Amino acid sequence: MTDALNTYVVLLRGVMPTGKNKVPMAQLRELLSDAGFQNVRTYIQSGNVVLETHFPAKEVEQKVHELIKQHIGADINVIVRTGQQLQQVLLENPFINGHDLSRVFFVLFAEVPSRQKAEELLANDFDDEKLVIGETSGYMYIPGNAARSKLSNVKLEKKLGIAATTRNLNTMKKLVEMSGIEVL
Repeated sequence: MTDALNTYVVLLRGVMPTGKNKVPMAQLRELLSDAGFQNVRTYIQSGNVVLETHFPAKEVEQKVHELIKQHIGADINVIVRTGQQLQQVLLENPFINGHDLSRVFFVLFAEVPSRQKAEELLANDFDDEKLVIGETSGYMYIPGNAARSKLSNVKLEKKLGIAATTRNLNTMKKLVEMSGIEVL
């Protein structure tokens, strides 16, 4: 634990409004606040939290994961980033010019993917879809129906062998803003 109060964006992987990964946001806010996290706020029902704490990011991931598992029953991956880190992911978006930004999806990795696995995945033909993989994030451009896409968060996790969670541009911008960072 450090003396400085850190603001983090907590991203829950695979949260759904119903089913086994149901995490009610009101209950989550209360649970995290009761556990000592400060200024806890959520955004939409898909597992986006902004909070303040003295703990480092990796410890926040572990604590939030355990709290959700113990009190809500969902065993889900938790990825924590600062607003600055999310802003950097936005700034590094390779699909700016000539792409419909509403069809760009930002994939945040729990750990750095193996270069070999990334190269093997990138060697695939995705037709008109595009994929770029960096050290801490990936970018998917899916111009058509995402439900019928050759690319998905699940496919990336499976092929790269790591946990990941995906957000769209609007959600990423909102989370950066909620963390107190001006969106560039």
